[in-house]
Amino acid sequence: MLHRPTSNQLKKSGCKNCEEIMQVRGSTDRISVCTTTYFDGIIAVIDPESSWVARWQRMSEFLVLHLAWSPSQRVPEGIEVELKSRGIKYRSRDQTDQD
Repeated sequence: MLHRPTSNQLKKSGCKNCEEIMQVRGSTDRISVCTTTYFDGIIAVIDPESSWVARWQRMSEFLVLHLAWSPSQRVPEGIEVELKSRGIKYRSRDQTDQD
């Protein structure tokens, strides 16, 4: 069974799929701006390496995951700027960035 980590779990352990990028471990503020409870669907991937959906969604290198899909908002502009400065292209899943 897959589950979504709680804010406390994210604060303690970070995100097993995106910690290197989003750096939420230990930061309540970062968790609140980089996560959302408002979304239009979910996606669950059990075997990312062999899943065509994971490849199509650019998620084939993730671990087993359960994500909010099509969130209703983007991360704040400051987070996008920070990611860009670290050489990371932010791809929003809120359907406003269709590349």
